[in-house]
Amino acid sequence: MDFAAARRAMVDSQVRPNDVTDVRIVAAMLELPRERFVPEPQQALAYADFDIPVTQKKPARCLLKPMVLAKLVQAADVRETDHVLDVGCATGYSSALLARLAGSVLSLEEEPGLARFAHEALASLGEARAEVVTGPLAAGWPMAAPYDLIFVNGATEIAPRALAPQLKEGGRLAAIVGKTPATKAMIYRWIDGDLSGWPVFDAGAPLLPGFAAPPVFVF
Repeated sequence: MDFAAARRAMVDSQVRPNDVTDVRIVAAMLELPRERFVPEPQQALAYADFDIPVTQKKPARCLLKPMVLAKLVQAADVRETDHVLDVGCATGYSSALLARLAGSVLSLEEEPGLARFAHEALASLGEARAEVVTGPLAAGWPMAAPYDLIFVNGATEIAPRALAPQLKEGGRLAAIVGKTPATKAMIYRWIDGDLSGWPVFDAGAPLLPGFAAPPVFVF
């Protein structure tokens, strides 16, 4: 398979037509070999326009579809000095993309197999700005806080307020929030101990472990 041609087609047909205008994101997605972040049996799907499963168990962990990832990264307004926490990095593709834009990326993954995959994939590309750590996704990684940006790499059914205290004053949090099918990409800011957010576009994504809404008791 011609992965370079597939990469160009992904950017030209999925990313650019969906209002992704940040030239840094476009350049990074043209350069990054997404197939390196997909297990070998699924590599032919690396540039497909859907969330790619990267685990066998159900529900599967996935790489976000390229358009959703690109638009959410653009909405997060990543700066070259940012210290970023990538929550649920899976195999590390999102971290590689964020590392091309930010000063440093802490890649959090709770499944040891995925964390190893991410570490090896990032190391193979020399992505020295991204460091992989293993722990519960919903707990964040307070040891390296505060962060300029927390990027929640999947869906959460509730506003991720538990992560907000790990942000710097004025820091941003990007996530896809809500219950299917009413999910939206959201950008939040942490100001004076309060997390406030606004929707930026409609988007779906696989629910991350630890981010389901608690069950509601019904009489």
